[in-house]
Amino acid sequence: MVAETSQTLDRGLSVLELLSDASDGLTVTEIAARLGVSRTVVYRLVVTLEQHALLRRGTDGRCRLGMAVLALARQVQPVLREAALPALRRLSDSVGATAHLTVVDGSDALAVAVVEPTRSDFHVAYRVGARHALDRGAGGKAVLAARATGGRPFEPGWVVSTGELQPGAVGVAAPLLGVAGIEASVGVLALGDLVLDDVGPKVLRAAGEVARALR
Repeated sequence: MVAETSQTLDRGLSVLELLSDASDGLTVTEIAARLGVSRTVVYRLVVTLEQHALLRRGTDGRCRLGMAVLALARQVQPVLREAALPALRRLSDSVGATAHLTVVDGSDALAVAVVEPTRSDFHVAYRVGARHALDRGAGGKAVLAARATGGRPFEPGWVVSTGELQPGAVGVAAPLLGVAGIEASVGVLALGDLVLDDVGPKVLRAAGEVARALR
């Protein structure tokens, strides 16, 4: 039996998804063409979303995501942290390195959860809220690797970076795969060398655990 759905809500969400991929915004005509519906239907959706601040229309007539989307996104971070912390704790203590969950925030990689090893003489200091370009550090590069494969698994399943975020720090990270609406990765940071044949599979396994917790 097919579950009943709301066509209007589905179209409204589709509008937001389109705008999330359009940095320069879209006109009502462009949105209508991409959804395959009339301009009148799109106009009603735009007005409704605008009233809830989920969408804004500029003086150029183009629609862009509204500030309320940011407020909703901020509420997601505690959910992500709660789902990730058990796996991050196991990973951190197993490897003896700082473990983290990193998500895409615009063009940056943002650390939303960090766990330091329980027993370690030295470890990398990394804080929640730290951000960097996606192409710097293993956390961001893991997401880019997943993009390159269209969200499919790749070999060996993790990426490595050296000295890109902190001098002498080595990072290993694996992307979360199969989680709708989220681009993220799980990784570790350590001072000095890591045995990749040992650490890589552990990072990959932890990423799988977090992904399953979020599905």
